[in-house]
Amino acid sequence: MKARVLQLIDSFHQGGSERQAIQLSRLLHESGHYELYLASLKPEGILRPEVESLGLGEIPSYPLNNFYDRNAFAQLRRFAGYLRRSKIDLLHTHDFYTNIFGMVASFLAGVPVRIASCRETGGMRSRAQKQAQKLAYSLAHHIVANSEAVRQKLVEEGPGLRKITVIYNGLDLKRVVSQTSFSRDEALSALGLAVGPATRFVTIVANIRHEVKDYPMFLRSAQRVHETIPDAAFLLAGEGELTESIKNFAAELGISGDTHFLGRCENVAQVLNVSDVCVLSSKAEGFSNSILEYMAAGRPVVATDVGGAREAITEGETGYLVPSGNDRQMAEKIICLLRDPERARVMGKNGRRLVEQKFSCEAQLEKTEALYEKLLTVKRVPRRLQIESATSESV
Repeated sequence: MKARVLQLIDSFHQGGSERQAIQLSRLLHESGHYELYLASLKPEGILRPEVESLGLGEIPSYPLNNFYDRNAFAQLRRFAGYLRRSKIDLLHTHDFYTNIFGMVASFLAGVPVRIASCRETGGMRSRAQKQAQKLAYSLAHHIVANSEAVRQKLVEEGPGLRKITVIYNGLDLKRVVSQTSFSRDEALSALGLAVGPATRFVTIVANIRHEVKDYPMFLRSAQRVHETIPDAAFLLAGEGELTESIKNFAAELGISGDTHFLGRCENVAQVLNVSDVCVLSSKAEGFSNSILEYMAAGRPVVATDVGGAREAITEGETGYLVPSGNDRQMAEKIICLLRDPERARVMGKNGRRLVEQKFSCEAQLEKTEALYEKLLTVKRVPRRLQIESATSESV
């Protein structure tokens, strides 16, 4: 009898955590080792058709306004009831909001195996939010961290070392390598970029929703790069509430004419196809999907040395690491790569090889299923044997 496994995700929008959760759901479904269920907090998002194509049946949603009103308690009761009726053996949550909602509901429902996730090292949560998440972790049987840096942060904050497992993000190479052949000019046209043939692009792929991504640092670096290499241009692939302020800052720096805001990145393969150097300027990270995408596309990376960045980037071989906030050093590394295309090409090739070896979907699935089997054996099988034994004795 297959174990019933439910993945709880926040929404179907194209965020890093959502994409990883949906990708894992697809991999688990295709493996066929579990009876897979999926639920969300929000029902909307551009990735929903992708999930519905898996044919998993009902995908219930439990929308929240906050954690402290009547609706939140009503949704908790609904979800706990659904978990009991569906006889879920294992619940896996994937981010801050699903950790709290899912761990509480599954505890109330008596789900045998409860797995939470952590994908950040700091910079995004208030003190109250940190306390709420700590409570959620206390209700979990295990926590998945997506980098060694995140695991270490969790250990420092309290959970026992034995209940944390590192499973790196897996990357679907089809997302960053186009399955159709297109030229650079065709890609530029598709992106709506009218630039000269000598233009070289420095790219960042990150949401413009959280200050932790530190777009101002990227733009300060861009200004320095542009002063040295006038034909350099800058691609910003992301969307969010801070977009207008970032556009205004680019204008203040005098580089708005060479700074292109692409918005939501519908086709990251096209963006990376025209990029010469790829950058991440975050103040804090767990383990960046963007860095993996850059490397998988064969592009050299310049990133701030935060979170799990150094677990992916080998200094001088696949890219460069710079201190957070140090736009001067970031600019120097970008200029170095733009001036030495052969070095950039070799770094990109090394990065692609590393992603294939260490950060594949296959590796993610293998480690996840191994964790599931370990916890299900400990938590579920003994309980069923006890029930069967008690039934035989009563007969």
